Amino acid sequence: MNTGTNGPRGSLVSVGVGMTLGAHLGPLARSHIEQADVVFVAASDGIVEQWITRMHRDVRSLQPFYQEGKSRLHTYEQMLDAMLTEVRAGKWVCGAFYGHPGVFAWVPHRAIELARSEGFHAHMQPGISAEDCLYADLGIDPGACGCQHFEASQILFYQRRIDPTAYLVLWQAGVVSDQSMTRYSTGAAHRQLLVEVLARDYPLQHELIIYRAATLPIERPRIDRVALADLPQAEIGMAETVVVPPAGPLRVDLAMQARFAALDRSLVKAR
Repeated sequence: MNTGTNGPRGSLVSVGVGMTLGAHLGPLARSHIEQADVVFVAASDGIVEQWITRMHRDVRSLQPFYQEGKSRLHTYEQMLDAMLTEVRAGKWVCGAFYGHPGVFAWVPHRAIELARSEGFHAHMQPGISAEDCLYADLGIDPGACGCQHFEASQILFYQRRIDPTAYLVLWQAGVVSDQSMTRYSTGAAHRQLLVEVLARDYPLQHELIIYRAATLPIERPRIDRVALADLPQAEIGMAETVVVPPAGPLRVDLAMQARFAALDRSLVKAR
């Protein structure tokens, strides 16, 4: 417990435990879990939660707040209240979240923001995310031709510009176009809308990758390849990510290259 000149003061740290059980937890994140007064955990697998309970005597799962038909926004508010109640009581609180606590995770960001606004010390300790695993499992170097990341519904709800010469990574495709925040999956008709938007930039026969990182050491990642036209019929849950490889090579900007050449020539003459 943190103690200041005016008595006990609470604090909050959100740590990432990585995607694969036991393989991705860093020593600093482990230290935060072991030394906290209370640990709140949100993991994608019950086995991961059980593993974390071995590190601390007071580990409380956030998963029971989720319920079918219940707004996820209400769920998140309840999670925040549970964590901040302990911080306000002067506890050293650790929130342990699967993957990276700052990637597609509203609660850790908001909890830190609220704690700081109330004068408590709060910070985030990064972890290995699904994105990190994706690069390794699919052999993608995001620096080779670029990589775009969107929450899948964003390209339906908003006018986003897609570059088909770069990788396109669509997160949470299993709940695409859900505006109610109460569903944990949407159907083929919703994914058909996604196909229609993607078909503006990609041919219907373009091959996509459905990806899910392994959460247990004995598992292998899911890597399935489907044509864009067949995406509505594919089995896609909340843990799956849709990766759209480039549809063509990078296009050379001849006008800009000419300007570079002229600039180089002017620099040579100035010497």
